[in-house]
Amino acid sequence: MTKESQKKFKISLSAFTIILILIFILAIVSHFLPAAQFVGDELVDGSGVIGASLADTLMSPILGFADAVDVGIFILVLGGFLAIVNSTKALETGIAVLVNKLKGRELILIPILMFIFSVGGTTYGMLEETVGFYALLAVAMVAAGMDTLVASSIVLLGAGSGVLGSTINPFAVGAAVSAMPEGIVVNQGIIIALGAILWLTSLGISIFFVMRYAKKVKENKGSTFLSLQEQKAMEKTYGSAAEDAKEKVKLSGKQKITLILFALTFVIMIIGFIPWGEFNINFFEGFTGWLTGSSLGNWYFYESALWFLIMGILIGIINHMKEKDIVDTFIKGASDMIGVVLIIAIARGASVLMTTTHLDNYIIYNASEALQNLPAVIFGPLNYLLHVFLSILVPSSSGLATLSTPIMGPLAANIGYSVEGTLMTMVAANGLVNLITPTCGAIMGGLALAKVEYTTWFKWALKVVLTIALCNMVILTIAMMIL
Repeated sequence: MTKESQKKFKISLSAFTIILILIFILAIVSHFLPAAQFVGDELVDGSGVIGASLADTLMSPILGFADAVDVGIFILVLGGFLAIVNSTKALETGIAVLVNKLKGRELILIPILMFIFSVGGTTYGMLEETVGFYALLAVAMVAAGMDTLVASSIVLLGAGSGVLGSTINPFAVGAAVSAMPEGIVVNQGIIIALGAILWLTSLGISIFFVMRYAKKVKENKGSTFLSLQEQKAMEKTYGSAAEDAKEKVKLSGKQKITLILFALTFVIMIIGFIPWGEFNINFFEGFTGWLTGSSLGNWYFYESALWFLIMGILIGIINHMKEKDIVDTFIKGASDMIGVVLIIAIARGASVLMTTTHLDNYIIYNASEALQNLPAVIFGPLNYLLHVFLSILVPSSSGLATLSTPIMGPLAANIGYSVEGTLMTMVAANGLVNLITPTCGAIMGGLALAKVEYTTWFKWALKVVLTIALCNMVILTIAMMIL
C-alpha cells in the first residue's frame, strides 16, 4: 500500500465513520441471536433480542441527538463562553506568564493537573464536563514545547482515573448501590476504600506514561505520536497562541479580573455538580436556587449552561465589549463546537440501538449464568472483562449500573463473593472503557477540540489502558477472595 493510499485510508476512519460502523455491526448481530420473548408487554429477561430494522439502525444516531440534548446545549454555550474569554486575550496572556515562570519546569504541571482532574472524577464522575479544558490545555502544552496529545491525556487519563476508581461518585457508585435489590447489604466503607485503591493506582500508572511521553516530545519534537496532518492542524489552531505565550508579557487589570471570573465559573460548576445532600452537607442549599431553579449540588448540564452564559456576558461587559460584539463572538464560539456536539450525539446512537433491540439485557443475563459456578480467582477477571464488553455498548455508568447491578449483585451474594467487589468491578471496567471507547462522547468531542484523531489516541493509549486493566483485575480479584 502506498503512502498516499495509507493516508486516504486513515482519513476515512473519522470519529463519525467509526461510530456508524459500530452501530451497523450491532444491528447485524441482533439478527443472529434468539428472538426476545414477552409475557404481555413484559420482556422475559435474557430470552433474546429484537432484530434491528433498517429504520431502527438509521434512526439510532438521530435519536442520539435527543438523548444528548443536555450535554449538547452545555457544550454550545461553553463554546460561546470560551470565545468571549479568548477575545480578551486573558487566557493567552495568563498562559504566557505561567509558561515563563515555569521555564524548564513545565513537566511539573502534568501530575498536578492530572490529580486535580482525578479528584473531580472520583467524587462526581467528571468526564463530559472536561471537554472545555482540552483546548485550554492544548495551548499551554504546545507553548511548553509538548503537543496536544499530552494535553488530551492530562484531561482524559486524569479525570478517567478518578471515574474508574469512583469513591462517592453518585453517577457510578451511587447508581449501583441504589439499583441493588432490597435485602442485600452494601458496606460503603469498603466501597470507598476499594475505590480509592483503584483510583490512586490507575492515576499513578497514567502519570508515569504521560510524563514519559511528554519528556520525550519536549526533548525531541520528532518523537511526537501525532501524524503530519495532525501536527499541521495543531500548529494552525494552537501554534500562534502558543507562540504568544512564550513572549514576556504582563496581565492587565481587566485580564486579571477576567481570569478570576473564568476560574470562579469552573469552580462554581464543580461545586454545583457534587451531590452535597448525599453526604448530609446542606451548606449550599440556599445558593443559586433563585438563579437556576436548582441549588448547588443539584446542578446538571442545563443549570451549568445558564451559569456559563451569564458569566460570559459578565466578562464581556467588564471588558467593555459592545452588545453586538458579545453576541457575535458568542455565536461564533458556539458554531465552532458544532462538530463536537455532532460527534457526542451520534456516539449516543449505539446505546439507543442497544436499548431498542434489548441486546444489553440479553448479554448481561446470559453472561451471569455462565459465571455463577466459577471460583473467585476466575470469576473476578471474567466479570471484569464482561463489563468491559458491556461498557463499549453502554458507556453510561449510571445506565450500566441500572442494567448490571440487579443481576450481578444477588449472584455474588448467593455464591458467597463480595458484593462490594462485584459492584466496583462494574465501576472500574466501565471507567476503563471510557478512557478509549469511540462511543464515549467526551472522548470524541475532546479529541476533536485537541485536533487528535481517534485512531491516534487509541494506538497511544492502548498500552496505558491494558496496564491499568491488568492492575485493576489483580486488585479486584484479591478483594473478591478476601472480603
